[in-house]
Amino acid sequence: MLELLSPAGSPEAVIAAVQNGADAVYMGLGIFNARRGAKNFDEEEFEKAVRYCRVRDCKVYVTMNTLVGDREMEKAAELARRVSDLGASAILVQDLGLLSVLRRAVPDIPLHASTQMSIHNLAGVEAAAEMGLTRAVLARELSLEQIKFISRNAPIETEIFVHGALCFCHSGQCYMSSLIGRRSGNRGMCAQPCRMEYSMPGRMADDHPLSLKDNCLVERLKEIEDAGVACVKIEGRMKRPEYSGLVTGIYSKIIKEKREPTPDELTMLKDAFSRDGFTQGYFDGDKKDMFGVKNENDKVSEKLFASVRREYVDREERRVPVKFFMVAEIGKQVQAGVVDSDGHRASVTGKAPEKGISQTTDENTVNKQFYKTGGTPYICVDAQSKVENGAFLPVSSINDLRRRLLQELSEQRAVPPKRRSLPVPEMPRGVPTIEDPVTIYQVRTAQQLSPELAALKPDYIYVPVETLYESLEPVKPFIENGTVPVAVLPRVITDDQVMKVFSMLKSLRERGVEQALVGNIGHVKLARKAGVKIRADFGMNVFNSYTLDMVRQMDFLSATASFELRMAQVRDMAKSIDTELIVYGRLPLMVSDQCIISRSEGRCNCQNPSQLSDRMGSVFPVVREFEHRNVIYNSKKLYLADKRDDIYGAGLWGIRLMFTTEGARECVEVAKSFKGEGDYRPNDLTRGLYYRGVD
Repeated sequence: MLELLSPAGSPEAVIAAVQNGADAVYMGLGIFNARRGAKNFDEEEFEKAVRYCRVRDCKVYVTMNTLVGDREMEKAAELARRVSDLGASAILVQDLGLLSVLRRAVPDIPLHASTQMSIHNLAGVEAAAEMGLTRAVLARELSLEQIKFISRNAPIETEIFVHGALCFCHSGQCYMSSLIGRRSGNRGMCAQPCRMEYSMPGRMADDHPLSLKDNCLVERLKEIEDAGVACVKIEGRMKRPEYSGLVTGIYSKIIKEKREPTPDELTMLKDAFSRDGFTQGYFDGDKKDMFGVKNENDKVSEKLFASVRREYVDREERRVPVKFFMVAEIGKQVQAGVVDSDGHRASVTGKAPEKGISQTTDENTVNKQFYKTGGTPYICVDAQSKVENGAFLPVSSINDLRRRLLQELSEQRAVPPKRRSLPVPEMPRGVPTIEDPVTIYQVRTAQQLSPELAALKPDYIYVPVETLYESLEPVKPFIENGTVPVAVLPRVITDDQVMKVFSMLKSLRERGVEQALVGNIGHVKLARKAGVKIRADFGMNVFNSYTLDMVRQMDFLSATASFELRMAQVRDMAKSIDTELIVYGRLPLMVSDQCIISRSEGRCNCQNPSQLSDRMGSVFPVVREFEHRNVIYNSKKLYLADKRDDIYGAGLWGIRLMFTTEGARECVEVAKSFKGEGDYRPNDLTRGLYYRGVD
């Protein structure tokens, strides 16, 4: 049967979810979780919540699914130790460095790959398994067929979101909130820029072209179970406890009763929260009509939530099956016991029964009292007692036995498993960089590969794999000047697209292109099979020294430091592998499976870039990505040519100039400025996050 995983953004939400049938809840503790804006838990609340869940046979998954800096790693490990010691069932992670630390510091608690890890193909799940993870939360953008292929072939469990908000961007790959507002989604502080108003050519100015409807797969649960998925997850840690209770209750009943939802249940889900209704677009592979904004239905939802609240406040609907036993003999202490379905046992003794004068106690009377477990987390499914003929035992004494037995049983059920807690591994050792960093140019189009750019003799030229595959002619002048060509892989390659990319890489390898730039753990195997060496792109979210070392262990030649880091953090990282930094270009804000270019114009015209304008007048270029996806780029160009001392003092192997919307001539002017030639300077530049950091 599917495991139902529900959101718990507060202590009350834990109660709401558990009492409405959640098999597991997920919650955040401290700052290392992707919903830092939720109420979350302090340590005392967390300990009570775990105890509450363990007694009621509900698992607790703790979210530590953010990027972690070097100076935060010890604190994160200490938090994980506490989580493990208190008996949480698993920890969700995004950061590969944190994963490597927790694998050694708390080796006995299961670790799950968060959706922030951007796992969207079978190879990604296989890579997660190799890293010691026991479950992978798959990307929300996958279809049923893609989920089925992964889940039926995966070496570990898979989990998918079935209800709640959909991000416009692939999780873990959104940098819009951080770059325009210093609130990083990868650090748990997303400001939800996709819900804001934007205009596009052909669209109304008050439209919301990035706001997707909420996901709702309540009618598809049997298909999901048949696909081999282990766990279905409800999104909503930022929402009210009543929301968690209502949605959990409906999904729980449908899973357990193996039926379709009723019209009333579907209406209640919409009334609780929706954005112009729901969507199953990604699940069905039909991405049309997936957009919507929040419905203002507060009076209806408040009335609905009030009724939901009455169902779980001060009530015990979550019941663990138990069996009672008792032996009572005149003049001897009563011996009583209870056992639950997990094998926990408790026993107590009671006052010896007396010989009855006017009344006696029989076994039916005793058993009847044991069945009265209302108001407790238990339900009696069997009671067996032996009472000596003529013995008398007051009902109050039997009730006291039952109360003490269940109290002792709860204490046993709440005891966390014994787990090891080990020191944080030492910081990986860095390799000092002696020479000046190499120069890397990255282009988006073949038109940017001009002979004039080649004449500047960069050490490496990064080119989209499709562009190289179509023709190597534009890069020949670069190769003749000693430049090494590197094929840039798309950030998203689903299993139905793997062979296409593999064929292109294989062909390029045969034609002399020996390296690829990889931005996802699920693409490593693909590149290796094609026989090319790999470099790690920014999509790998390299945020600390431990992640750098993980990348090194995966046989990458180099790694790209996250552009969400401050320059001081980049400088101080222990570089156990060659490390590059993006120092110029429009940084990518989002990559999405939606094509808003086609949607805005009403026809497929996405071979031509478009633009997105916000209410402040900022203009964000939108371009087509591999397989009809869209990438939204920043309105401002990152420019660090005048920060040479900082760049050269950061211990870097390489510096990358990333050309996106520039024409061929502008590419050359930009490149010259980084050589100290010419007077090029963007009209509207940014230093990115290198000097201001993110929350």
